[in-house]
Amino acid sequence: MTTRAELHRRHRTGALHVLRKVPKPVLTVVGLHILYAALIAPAGSLGYDGKVALFAFLSAMTLWAGTQLPTGYVALSLVLFIILLKAGEPDLLYLSMAEPVVWLMIGAFIIGEAFTRSGLADRMTHAALRHFGRKGSLVNALTGLLFATSFFIPSTSGRAALAKPILNRLGSRFTAREQHVLSILAPAVILMSTSATLLGAGSHLIGVGLLETTAGQSISFIRWLVWGVPFAAAATWVTVVAIRLTLWPKNETTVKEDGLETAPPPIKMSATEKRTLILISVMLIGWLTDGLHGYGIAFVTMAGAALAMVPGYGVLSFKEGVRSVSWNLILFVAAATALGTALIDTGVVKVAEEKLSGLLLSAGQAPEWLLVLALAAVSVTSHLYITSHTTRAVVLVPTLILFARSIGADPAAAVFLGLIGMNYCLTMPVSSKALLLFYEEGDASFSVKDLAKLSCILAPVYIALMVLFYFTYWKWTGLGL
Repeated sequence: MTTRAELHRRHRTGALHVLRKVPKPVLTVVGLHILYAALIAPAGSLGYDGKVALFAFLSAMTLWAGTQLPTGYVALSLVLFIILLKAGEPDLLYLSMAEPVVWLMIGAFIIGEAFTRSGLADRMTHAALRHFGRKGSLVNALTGLLFATSFFIPSTSGRAALAKPILNRLGSRFTAREQHVLSILAPAVILMSTSATLLGAGSHLIGVGLLETTAGQSISFIRWLVWGVPFAAAATWVTVVAIRLTLWPKNETTVKEDGLETAPPPIKMSATEKRTLILISVMLIGWLTDGLHGYGIAFVTMAGAALAMVPGYGVLSFKEGVRSVSWNLILFVAAATALGTALIDTGVVKVAEEKLSGLLLSAGQAPEWLLVLALAAVSVTSHLYITSHTTRAVVLVPTLILFARSIGADPAAAVFLGLIGMNYCLTMPVSSKALLLFYEEGDASFSVKDLAKLSCILAPVYIALMVLFYFTYWKWTGLGL
């Protein structure tokens, strides 16, 4: 007769046998979800809605980085999860397609297709890069070209929209793996160069506006250039070096090719190229004067896309324009944005802001180096829980001003350091529109794992670079807490 102890032992052995058959990555993901639930459930500072939203957000980050599930499907499923558990209204899903970033990306894809079809992308590529035969030199030239756009295109997404077709035209010069790495390098350079100028990101203008309103101080365009350009150049150089050391194929860096593989464009511009150039010029003016006309960058981009598809005059037909849009990516962006919205609506971001405020204020009596390190660490990591660049500025800048005043520091210096830190957003595709424009399923696009791997190296280096600049160049040029 089988004893109770023997039955228990058999059941335990059978359970262990089943667990051994489950792949370790699956066990890890399940274990992390159990850990999230155990940590979030007793959190007294969050209500039921906030706990569900935070669990869904952490689940999304885990599934994006740790599984092969389609990222769009993960984001959509977790938005539905929030709604099914009554932590959000169905409008959370419906209104996600009404977000400006969604329409900005739709317009950017159409403009990029028009830019390519017109032949203007080929012409610009040849003009800027035709003298570079080595792939390494070509990558450096591309980096310089993307860095330079930060001075006259005041939007990371706008710069990415113009860079994408150029990168596509250069694809034939590189292997599939090299194209894969370039799809990370291009948006990374665009993001790192953002700090060069006051017009590099809308968050800069928001932050300086809040500084003027609440502290009566400001940071001039020239002063920002003095502080920002050297740091942006150093951060960009470090980023390119890190990408080439960690991701670029080691045995393919010295391959030589003679000139661009496509035939050079005719000397005289075609009528289609001229129309496209005029259209893009008008869009650039619209982006630059966003603060004057008030229509927003997304609306300007969609208006340009509509003009590019005007029947009988446009560069491409309406059907061609619609087909050029990566709709799987659009759905991912909409659902991922909805997850971020849920964090805000349920009060998770407000609780995070209060915790950060307490952390910074408690650090007020610390040594200056620790103070700067804490400020840099908080602002750099803020993109992990506040995915919108603009929202990060709106949430954190008032906290930084309060923090600076409470310890007798210079609010302008605190705001500048905070905005520079917030510009780092390379951990997840959803953290930046520039990353999203280059993030698609396919051989020539990057994966979430690649981005996370790169960020594990770059995030601490970026923080260290901020601290180094603060105690050297920035101090020498008058920046100090």
